[in-house]
Amino acid sequence: MQIYLGLGSNLGKRRHQLGIALGMLEERGINIDQRSPVIESPATLPDNAPAEWSRPFLNLAVRCEVSCSPMEMLTLIEEIHSTMGRKNREPSCPRPIDIDILLWGKERLENDDLIIPHPQLHRRNFVLTPLISMKPLLTVPGLGKKTLVDWSKELSHHIPLWMGILNVTPDSFSDGGKYLNWQDIEPHIEAMIAAGVHIIDIGGESTRPGAKPLTQKEAWLRISDILKKIMIKMQGNPLRPLISVDTYHPVVARKALELGADMINDESGLTSPEMIKLAKESGAEWVAMHQLTLPVDPAITISNDSRPEKLLQNWLGDRLDSWQSAGLDLNRIIFDPGIGFGKNHLQSLEILRHAGEFRDYGLRTLIGHSRKSFFKSFSINNDRDLLTVGTSLSLCEQGVDIIRVHDVPSHTAAYLGWAHSVRKNSDR
Repeated sequence: MQIYLGLGSNLGKRRHQLGIALGMLEERGINIDQRSPVIESPATLPDNAPAEWSRPFLNLAVRCEVSCSPMEMLTLIEEIHSTMGRKNREPSCPRPIDIDILLWGKERLENDDLIIPHPQLHRRNFVLTPLISMKPLLTVPGLGKKTLVDWSKELSHHIPLWMGILNVTPDSFSDGGKYLNWQDIEPHIEAMIAAGVHIIDIGGESTRPGAKPLTQKEAWLRISDILKKIMIKMQGNPLRPLISVDTYHPVVARKALELGADMINDESGLTSPEMIKLAKESGAEWVAMHQLTLPVDPAITISNDSRPEKLLQNWLGDRLDSWQSAGLDLNRIIFDPGIGFGKNHLQSLEILRHAGEFRDYGLRTLIGHSRKSFFKSFSINNDRDLLTVGTSLSLCEQGVDIIRVHDVPSHTAAYLGWAHSVRKNSDR
């Protein structure tokens, strides 16, 4: 039986507690075959709660294969709770671990001790974000045809995943030449991890205007050693960030997946037969980015006569038909409208204003706006990192799933300040 569990912790060394709980589940014969990224969310507290209860949670979800019954699983969970020192049963108090059964296949169960599906699953952003990262088109038994993405759109805000940029290039527009050696790369990775990054996106080829295209061999040589070092560094970390490789070369994508990459950030938009075949066979996550030229040619943009967000929606609709015909699992495809790729400054801004609407097509949406040149069109402030952060908070409000940025620590800090002050939308 395939089931989904939710895990949370807001007491002690929270990430460590989650790792212990995962290990205890596996020790007891629970086969975990997929794990979400770890996200942080504010505690949802009753009125007049003690101030010391206001401790942020770390949350994740796992997909498991089990042969036990739901009640046997509940007994196992209670044993883990007790072993890890959870004593207070008050639902809002701080606790070292909290494990919930979210889904049990397509089954429904209700008795005095257990309700499946979890009755608040579709109303909790800290549950939906981890589940959506694994299977966005999943429907909840008993709740009709709405997918997890559909349910998330009804909440006051959807918790985003942060994708941190690692450009190992000599000529990228913002940080070219900054991360060419491991002694410079490793501290950058560690800073992103400490800040709570969910995905690290490794790019070896600049696609800025005027950039020289690389051959597939050149592109692979650019990133191969760095990718190997990163995968070695991540070994043994059950809660590591996902590793993405930013490339439009099928050979590079294939080799990256063979080394253990989790995701391919495909700038060519998942349009080539080779990439489609690889995406179908690999089982990896795949970002499909809209663009008109690679590298970017500022002289070639979408027509000024069209509304840019509508043109992209039409493109996405056509691609969905094509991907479905090719037998791709749409749960694993993420749409990126390609800010600045074939769009002028005003068109890029208009797309950003409508970014959340792309989720209406059922896919997760990724936005990569960080430090882009369009910022200079509306501000005399030359600090593109601050301008990026401001735009990112707007994307959070629109429910964008993945936000791709250079400066992860500034973004996660700004987001947490924003998230703790917005209207609460769920109870734990």
